Amino acid sequence: MAETTLAVDPRVVTGKKVKALRRQGLVPAHLYGKETDSLALQAQTEEVINVIKTAGRNAIINLKISGEGEPRPVVLRGVQQHPITDELLHVDFFQISLTETLTADVPIVTVGEAPAVSVYAGVLLQSLDHIEIEALPVNIPQTIEVDISVLEELDDALFVRDLTVPADLTVLSAPDQVVVKVSPPKVELEVEEEELAEGEEGEEGEEGEEGEEGEEGATDDKEDK
Repeated sequence: MAETTLAVDPRVVTGKKVKALRRQGLVPAHLYGKETDSLALQAQTEEVINVIKTAGRNAIINLKISGEGEPRPVVLRGVQQHPITDELLHVDFFQISLTETLTADVPIVTVGEAPAVSVYAGVLLQSLDHIEIEALPVNIPQTIEVDISVLEELDDALFVRDLTVPADLTVLSAPDQVVVKVSPPKVELEVEEEELAEGEEGEEGEEGEEGEEGEEGATDDKEDK
């Protein structure tokens, strides 16, 4: 796991007044953890964004709180952003012990090229973008790679159980969850649907003709009588 450092200050502004902090380029934050008192903090917004972009959300952050001597090891546990502007609104830090395991969501990244896509024009669908794992903080990876070059035929799929993960972590996600799958091309599906519809129309037409013939026969019988 990557490590980085972030400087923060204690925060006295709370509630709706934190809007004033954001206008000053500061983001409100909250620190909590096992056997530690929760703290209201504030940090430079740009510095927090830089930490997230460069180190990732699973990085160990050495949090340097002004007025304290030693930095605290923490991880990001919550990032709140504006739904439209993506403005960073609030972050939560969780203080950890480097000798105790913790759970984390690790992003899944596809690598390679699937023959079922390049040769048969299949559509690659990623059903799962992260897995839940448990490990010591220093052993938590930033991403888990899945090699899609083994997807050779349409409808081929890879499951959580197929992922290659380091031996020093435990996967908590269900092993039968689909990670990626190659579906048939949409054009092929549309052709099959059209052929099916045409077949149904043909059957209806034949039934109609048979019905008309039956009615004609009945009419002829009446005329003969």
